[in-house]
Amino acid sequence: MRTGRFRAAVVAAATALLAITGATAASAAPAEVVQDTVFQPAADTPVTALVTKLTHAQATARFSAAGISWTSSGGCSDRNNPTCTSFTQINLTTVQGAETLKRATGCALTITGGTETGHASGTYSHWNGYKLDFRLTTCLTNYVKGTFTSIGGNKWQSGSGNVYYLESNHWDVTYYNCGGC
Repeated sequence: MRTGRFRAAVVAAATALLAITGATAASAAPAEVVQDTVFQPAADTPVTALVTKLTHAQATARFSAAGISWTSSGGCSDRNNPTCTSFTQINLTTVQGAETLKRATGCALTITGGTETGHASGTYSHWNGYKLDFRLTTCLTNYVKGTFTSIGGNKWQSGSGNVYYLESNHWDVTYYNCGGC
């Protein structure tokens, strides 16, 4: 009996609310739209993932903790100077990808290029935080060529989809994700 009265009271309250707002049961909608903090719709695509960006200091702290070193031909970290090595506005997943690479290879890793100007442009570019350049070492080269799939043109692809491109004097790595972090 109580359940029946409770149910009737809920239905009556809902009906009264719909009458006050002028809505019908078919047109009732939530009062507040909640934005998704992970995905944000873009004008030209249905959904795009938001990317977590790090400061230079945040990235270098993580690289140091992982045992990854970096060098700069200009001895600086100014993002707007092409002789510097900067990590300003680097993607968190790019840093995590380098950490994953370090753990997987056990190799000494030295970053020679980050988010500074002077690299090729594009969506998945250094400037946009998706790429790192690594110093050539026998250890790293043997790992990439022996572990990943050759996709032609001096490029190898990891199982997670990241692309390792052997340029003349360094590895140019595009991190689409953290590589299994």
